[in-house]
Amino acid sequence: MLPRTLADGYRIWRASALPETRGRLAQLAALGQAPSALIVGCCDSRVSPETIFSAGLGELFVVRNVANVIPPFRPDGKQHGTSAAIEFALHGLSVPHIVVMGHSQCGGVKAYLNASEGSRGEFIGPWMDLIEGTKEDALARNPGLTGRALEQAVEEAAIRMSIRNLRTFPEIQRRETEGMLSIHGAHLDISNGNLNILDEETGSFGPALAAAE
Repeated sequence: MLPRTLADGYRIWRASALPETRGRLAQLAALGQAPSALIVGCCDSRVSPETIFSAGLGELFVVRNVANVIPPFRPDGKQHGTSAAIEFALHGLSVPHIVVMGHSQCGGVKAYLNASEGSRGEFIGPWMDLIEGTKEDALARNPGLTGRALEQAVEEAAIRMSIRNLRTFPEIQRRETEGMLSIHGAHLDISNGNLNILDEETGSFGPALAAAE
């Protein structure tokens, strides 16, 4: 049996939303998906890309992991869930845009900043090792940062690092060079809903709506 809250939610969706989306579901089942973008986001329950971008069924291809980290291209025969999703988004769906979206109060970044041998866990610590060096990057840009300001600076540095890692994928390099793909970084403040976008020339983040105008 499903947990009561999930069963109730499904019941509500089936009664209220499904009648309006049944046709769209049938279309997606028959024709397949053609999402406009791949969003690499955090699995934090407060950050839903579909909600933030007002996206409907089939409009976004979303992969979520701890701290929205993209590992470097590493075809070593091991399991790489995020890399597999990127590969499918490129070869299977030909997405024209990729957005790496981080957020404030990221638990993964806090784990990285406060890591100790007793708190690394079996999987989180090694995973967050992928953003090793982001604290130094943040402090090099803004020496003296502490507390929440440092956390946000590291969250932003981790987005920049993930984009650099993304560009180690040969297919990403090819598609971006040929103008078939654009790459973007974004950071959401979960306390107020403000979304900031990476300016790759400066490495700084600014308001999304200003960047879109």
